[in-house]
Amino acid sequence: MSLDPNNVDADLEKFLTVEKVKTQFHEQVHHITDICWDKCIDKPSSKLDSRSQACLVNCVERFLDASLMLTNRFAHLLQNART
Repeated sequence: MSLDPNNVDADLEKFLTVEKVKTQFHEQVHHITDICWDKCIDKPSSKLDSRSQACLVNCVERFLDASLMLTNRFAHLLQNART
């Protein structure tokens, strides 16, 4: 059985594109997580004060909004890469 080099190259390129998008997404998630932590937690302790709790709730909600936006954007980029 012989493999078509052009097909192998196209499959490899698609695989690499998907992996690159996954990596970019994970980097964004970690970046946003770091921002929330730095913004909301002044001094780590065993209990969160009401200000820190409210900040974390708002940050998590924005994080979810940003994650959805990033997911949609990367899905769009993947779809364009496949055509």
